[in-house]
Amino acid sequence: MTVHNSSDAHTTGDLTSEMLAIGAAARDAARAMREAGDDAKTKALTVAAAAIRSRAAEILEANRADIAAAQAAGMAAPMVDRLMLNDARIEAMAKGIEVVAALPDPVGRELARWSRPNGLDIARVATPIGVIGIIYESRPNVTADAGALALKSGNVAILRGGSDSIRSSGAIQAAMAEGLKAAGLPEHAIQVVKTTDRAAVGLMLEGLNGAVDLIIPRGGKGLTGRVINEARVPVLAHLEGLCHVYLHAKADAEKARAIVLNAKMRRTSVCGAAETLLIDKAVLSGIGVACLEELAKAGCEIRGDEAVRALFPAAVPATNEDWKTEYLEAIIAVKAVDGLEEAIRHIETYGSHHTDSIVTEDAAAAEAFMNSVDSAIVLWNASTQFADGGEFGMGAEIGIGTGKMHARGPVGAEQLTTFKYVVRGNGQTRP
Repeated sequence: MTVHNSSDAHTTGDLTSEMLAIGAAARDAARAMREAGDDAKTKALTVAAAAIRSRAAEILEANRADIAAAQAAGMAAPMVDRLMLNDARIEAMAKGIEVVAALPDPVGRELARWSRPNGLDIARVATPIGVIGIIYESRPNVTADAGALALKSGNVAILRGGSDSIRSSGAIQAAMAEGLKAAGLPEHAIQVVKTTDRAAVGLMLEGLNGAVDLIIPRGGKGLTGRVINEARVPVLAHLEGLCHVYLHAKADAEKARAIVLNAKMRRTSVCGAAETLLIDKAVLSGIGVACLEELAKAGCEIRGDEAVRALFPAAVPATNEDWKTEYLEAIIAVKAVDGLEEAIRHIETYGSHHTDSIVTEDAAAAEAFMNSVDSAIVLWNASTQFADGGEFGMGAEIGIGTGKMHARGPVGAEQLTTFKYVVRGNGQTRP
């Protein structure tokens, strides 16, 4: 894949022409994808998964070049981890595509149907959104996830990954195109923007001359903020993951230790990683300290309030900024709270409506927590790292929707559909 970057001296006119051509090709492919049957889409995904495996060496070579460039530029270790591919992650990509292929076709579902007294038969039917622009950072696997989900839902994807993963993304897109070609579907149904020029993002946000129906950003505050502020087309936002685990007064000690350690340390760089641990004062000296010891042993820095530091002196003093920080590394903010209500208030004050978990054996307390916490995903006695479309049985996700319109939680193939009304009559006219 030929990579263009800002140092290539793209003129404004050249870049605009290039991006408008991508948009026009996507719009041309949209009708064919809208009309594609499930057999064709399934074949495209099955072949794409096989191509991911057969092209593993090529994908890994491209990824090594991306990693070398990122490290030379001084990229932080957690971000390098997000960028890195290996045999296991490539196999996970392929399996994710196969799971998406096996899902029921989300297009054409009859969502509701009713008849009117005048004999009109009205149905609400699921349809593709159309052309979706997906702008993301670092993670090259998003190329496969987003492409697969767009394909399954009958959409066309324009993918603009981070400049640090552009080689990896291009190699993955080539495998996805192989699947489209084998199924007789337009190869332009999944396109990767090949320039690292940031102006290309601006052109996508303008809609590429009406070609783009929806923009989905997947990345940090800077990216998401720019998209929300500049987009002239609808946006499905994925905001930061300020995820909490609350150890209730009736938490089980073994479950608490396992859940807290996993929620923070399984992978610290994912958006479902716990960033704040709330510990009920009733269990702070027992279960709470045991959990902190486990975290510290695993290499996690503890930033605690006064009550926490009184019992765990190794903790760094927490500031108010810590309660609203998404670390994405081995750091966790820890606060002692006086009961369920204070825990809920803290989450409502500082959380990002992403994913929050309660650890307790008290069913009533758990239900109260899950009813009151206004997050896209709430869990009881489970790690926040389950905030993942694959873990929800969706095969993959484009992101976790934290807003309240259209889609919340993992955005999979079903969430990438809209609907239309199909009205069948027999000569009715309106009086």
